[in-house]
Amino acid sequence: MQAKKNGGFTLIEIAIVLVIIGLLLGGVLKGQELINSAKVKNLANDFRVVQTFIYGYQDKFKALPGDDPNAATHLTGGTNGNGNGLINGLWNSATATDESFLFWQDVRLAGFAPGSTDTTNLATYIPRNTDGGIMGIQSGSSASTQPITGLSGSYIFCSSGILGKFAKQLDITLDDGNTATGSMMVRANIPDATAFSAVSPVVTASVDDATSYTVCMGF
Repeated sequence: MQAKKNGGFTLIEIAIVLVIIGLLLGGVLKGQELINSAKVKNLANDFRVVQTFIYGYQDKFKALPGDDPNAATHLTGGTNGNGNGLINGLWNSATATDESFLFWQDVRLAGFAPGSTDTTNLATYIPRNTDGGIMGIQSGSSASTQPITGLSGSYIFCSSGILGKFAKQLDITLDDGNTATGSMMVRANIPDATAFSAVSPVVTASVDDATSYTVCMGF
């Protein structure tokens, strides 16, 4: 009686399986790379488009959004600012009378930006980035209210809750690639609607990929 041969994989079969596994892993990694790239592009777009909101509003109404002293006339449902040429208030303000808070109502009512104009519903009113952090703008005229020491600009736009790996890529995309210098800087994360004081920026080598930070840019 003939003995049964042991059923096992041949070297060719094992090689084919390993190749398939390699292709699958490569596809997953490539897919994740594309997702990360898209996220950085979305985050970068936030910093770019907010400037068009300001300049578009100024061109149309000859005033700053949020600071517009005639917003109630220009916009149905608008709230007048004090017209002093500044966007008063902190970028992460949740106070309905702060111009930095009213900024979003003005640009949305004017048709420059999408989003809710209901200032009583913070969950839908305050804009958020693709990482879920809040975004906001303020004037950069006062050193005492700057979110990052040494960051200068007529206006400062900040976006919070951004993972370090994306924060570094943002700086490469929009600035000088150094998270502690230039027009864009990275600092310790600032929670929603909380008071803060200016702190030194985090140098690139100390930015941890898996930690959330607040990224701010002056312009």
